[in-house]
Amino acid sequence: MKKVAVALDWTPNTNHTGFYVSRAKGWFEEEGVDIELVSPSVDGYKRTPAQRVAAGEALLAIAPKETVLSYVTAPEAKRESHPPLVAVATILQENTSAIVTRKESGIDRPAKLDGKVYASYAARYEGRIVQQLIRNDGGRGEYTEQPHPMLDIWDRLGDGSFDAAWVFMGHEGVDAEMRGVDLNVFMLQDYGIPYGGGPVVLASAASLADGAQRELIRACMRAAARGFEYAAAHPDSAAEILVAEAAKDGTELSLEMTKRSQAYLNKFLLGPDGKFGTMQHDLFYSFAKFLSDTGMLTTHIQGRDTSKDGVTSLDGLRSGDVGEPIPLDSVPFKDLSVNWHEL
Repeated sequence: MKKVAVALDWTPNTNHTGFYVSRAKGWFEEEGVDIELVSPSVDGYKRTPAQRVAAGEALLAIAPKETVLSYVTAPEAKRESHPPLVAVATILQENTSAIVTRKESGIDRPAKLDGKVYASYAARYEGRIVQQLIRNDGGRGEYTEQPHPMLDIWDRLGDGSFDAAWVFMGHEGVDAEMRGVDLNVFMLQDYGIPYGGGPVVLASAASLADGAQRELIRACMRAAARGFEYAAAHPDSAAEILVAEAAKDGTELSLEMTKRSQAYLNKFLLGPDGKFGTMQHDLFYSFAKFLSDTGMLTTHIQGRDTSKDGVTSLDGLRSGDVGEPIPLDSVPFKDLSVNWHEL
């Protein structure tokens, strides 16, 4: 049995159902894989899933697709800690995330976010995407981007600490509905932002170039795909398994919410070919072209130590301290993704 760690992008939820179903049913074991699912709650999200892969702590990670772009376009000084990453599967075929506000706030369109406070995950493109969302609706894009511990953002939006947040409608959206909390929902694709499907399962380019690790990734994804395809066919049963398995790892989930969430996500789990994880390879190009066309595909990255070369603050990124444009034709799109069943 080969030990494999998979770094999750959040505490256990229905984006991860396939992994937990396959663990429960012994499908990883059938592939010779001893799976470990690593929740970011182990350190309060001090390390991202991608950082765990980059450091060799995990073979696979679940992350937003822009993570792949961010790593491949990292400044020279950051290349050692930002090795090339490759998406090997997409969890969901379409975007289900949105910027939301509470209905009672009166912020019923993105343009009204001018002058408001947005709860930020402090990602490289995030603040500028929100800024573009506001501008695409006729606003100025002038708002406060306030970083906050990631696992706490939804609760803080609920208590009025922030005016807006970026959430998954299949999770926080379902939770809000169950609580009777009315939301204003701004889907990115409705405002000219081609965000596309995700999150993605990613691996390092180095591990894919290693024959033994490549086969281990293939084995792990074969097992995980069985779990997700089981969830697509048996959503209630899969939700029950997820709740039971998450409890073993110390996370208590509501069965009712998990079933509702699984039902919401089910239509996004399988590709046109009926398989789990299949990516359209133009996904990265269309998103990167949007970043390029709007001046976001640039060399500077966010960080606390802005004295370092190529590093600026989140406010700096939104106000134009972005470094140099990265030519679209310099991005190696063919190296950013590979469908796991074609490995």
